[in-house]
Amino acid sequence: MEEGGICRQLSEKREGENETYITEFILLEFGNLHEMQILLFLLFLVIYIVTVAGNILIVVLIVVDQHLHTPMYFFLGNLSCLETCYSTTVLPRLLSGLLTGDRTISVSGCITQFYFFGFLVAVECSLLSMMSYDRYLAICKPLRYTALMNGRICFQLASVSWMSSFLATNIVIYLMSQLHFCGPNEIDHFLCDFTPVIKLSCSDTSLITLVTFIFSSIDTLPPFLLTLASYVSIISTILRIPSTSGRRKAFSTCSSHLLVVTIYYGTLIIVYVLPDTDTLRDLNKVFSVFYTVLTPMANPLIYSLRNKEVKEALGKVFNKCMVLSAIQEE
Repeated sequence: MEEGGICRQLSEKREGENETYITEFILLEFGNLHEMQILLFLLFLVIYIVTVAGNILIVVLIVVDQHLHTPMYFFLGNLSCLETCYSTTVLPRLLSGLLTGDRTISVSGCITQFYFFGFLVAVECSLLSMMSYDRYLAICKPLRYTALMNGRICFQLASVSWMSSFLATNIVIYLMSQLHFCGPNEIDHFLCDFTPVIKLSCSDTSLITLVTFIFSSIDTLPPFLLTLASYVSIISTILRIPSTSGRRKAFSTCSSHLLVVTIYYGTLIIVYVLPDTDTLRDLNKVFSVFYTVLTPMANPLIYSLRNKEVKEALGKVFNKCMVLSAIQEE
């Protein structure tokens, strides 16, 4: 009876059809590490709290400090909002599985997670390229910077980034929602990514695979090439600066962003470019942790610890809080 109940829970038979469709997946996450589940839960819980708090703090600083009302920090504010949503898409489900041991997720829930995950990945690629282009204009075209990168242009670029990613992801999700899943139902990952989910479908996946390849190429390749071209030009310009102090000052304005871009694209390339083999699957899972979990946490730390303006804004807010606290005590 128990086995029959589980089968009924995980699958349903369409009326008039002989084929049984799965209604739930099982996320294998990090395997059978039962003795480490509590430790992993606490680790990812701390990472989630630090990520959300750090990124929200960056947004608050940008909003309240007039000195941070510049194009670079406008894009950074967008990136911090995105990273907060990014972590919330992945980590709460992972934390729930580690705490309760329940690794099941409904097919609709899995598609929903992939929807937000894919959408936010596409937006992040665009935002990072825009931030690279902003640094290129500031260092290589300083006299034309204010004309080429004003508030109106920044808003338009960010809007195009969010809207284009939204439309592309909706098309892919519509096609994914038409798929049927007949079994097996185990996803060897800690989140619902495209390839592990598509492998479980018993429908024809040639169309969605082609469409996803086209959209993912459009959403990632041009931003990556723009980012690469921007930093080649930036480094070339910096090396032509005669004084050491001048080179150091110019590089300091983009070093934080360069570090974030290197970590993000480095892990992204390793996960999606390397072949999906059994020997590399566990390694890909580890690198997936880097760009889905650790990068959102690292961004506010990198920008706050390596950026003088952000540290000054943080100091001002801290001093104001101390003054208000002292006044209230009196």
